[in-house]
Amino acid sequence: MSDPKRLVILGAGTGGTLAANRLRKQFPPWELAIDIVDEDDDHVYQPGLLFVPFGLAAPDEIVRSRGAQLHDGITFHLNRVARVDVDANRVELGDGATLEYDVLLVATGAVLQPDETDGLLGDAWMDSVFTFYDMDGATALHDALENFTEGRLVVNVVDMPIKCPVAPLEFAFLADWYFTERGVRDAITITYVTPLDGAFTKPVASNALGSLLEDKHIEVVTEFNTGEIDNENKALVGYDGTEVPFDLAVIVPLHGGAPYVAESGDLGDELGFVPTDNATMQSMVRPNIFVLGDAADVPTSKAGSVTHFEGEVLVDNIASFLDGKPLEASYDGHANCFIETGFSKALLIDFNYETEPLPGHYPSRFGLPLLKESRINHLGKLMFQSFYWHGLLPGRDIPGIGADMPERGKATVDN
Repeated sequence: MSDPKRLVILGAGTGGTLAANRLRKQFPPWELAIDIVDEDDDHVYQPGLLFVPFGLAAPDEIVRSRGAQLHDGITFHLNRVARVDVDANRVELGDGATLEYDVLLVATGAVLQPDETDGLLGDAWMDSVFTFYDMDGATALHDALENFTEGRLVVNVVDMPIKCPVAPLEFAFLADWYFTERGVRDAITITYVTPLDGAFTKPVASNALGSLLEDKHIEVVTEFNTGEIDNENKALVGYDGTEVPFDLAVIVPLHGGAPYVAESGDLGDELGFVPTDNATMQSMVRPNIFVLGDAADVPTSKAGSVTHFEGEVLVDNIASFLDGKPLEASYDGHANCFIETGFSKALLIDFNYETEPLPGHYPSRFGLPLLKESRINHLGKLMFQSFYWHGLLPGRDIPGIGADMPERGKATVDN
């Protein structure tokens, strides 16, 4: 019997885990050896980070062991990736060990880069300047919000792309709810500061979300390019010199690819993301390298739903590649996101490369309402955490939900 083919997966987050589990079910170990690498064993349910600052989730409720999420027959390496030698088909690990591969899957996501913004890690960091995009920040921000009773709260996206582009909006909406519940909303100004020209990237959704911000008396500053955090005077400073003052700032830092990408020759672009075919999830670097989730440079949201939908296409294409068959160019950019809006309500948006978020229902005309606040969408967002652990990561299919964006149930809207 010949030796099995070797698949190495970098990153044991959402994408790496679901791909490993799906491929393990599809190929027996004697046909395909699967190794997966991550530098820690903390698998964080990242949508839950939004809830931690508001006391709606505890850290221990959204963290589980990475290794425990993997099916039997998958080898988990608790190690740092030092570099990838794309010519030798070899991964070099932090402890000097190496892993040879026939196929490589890059799924190491996007990494926060707060040090890239002047002053962000200054004296005000974790005092009056926070982020909720990692556990330390979300936990510290919980304490800061509890003690915040008046003043100017600023939510700022430094630049795109970021993980879950709607999360900063959700934070602003939940802050409105949180301070209202505490009876201090009238004493607090909430300002949403974005580099975009509107609340979101797509016109119909941007208009709907912009109206919602207005209804909730959340100020919006658009086309603001943050160049510096002035710690002494407590202000965001734009590259053009414009300032936005704050008493408490919630910052979404710059994002880039994992650090090893820059050490791996032509594996990544200038931001550290891997050039990827938008429809097949095969890298543009080498034919035996595939990419999944936030690590890819595909022009859609860096969101968990994208990883899920990409994953269905990617797993089939890795199987085809291993069997010497043509790849299917079938990923259409499908993404959907629940947008928590406070007061036990949420919006849902569904879109792809060609179709922007539109009103209607998902996944059919009898499904969940799109671009409309509802309690059922809020419940859907809350229920997704259970599905994430017990359905998505183990590699189970969702009946009636496929990778392609459904067109049924959507309305046509003039911009």
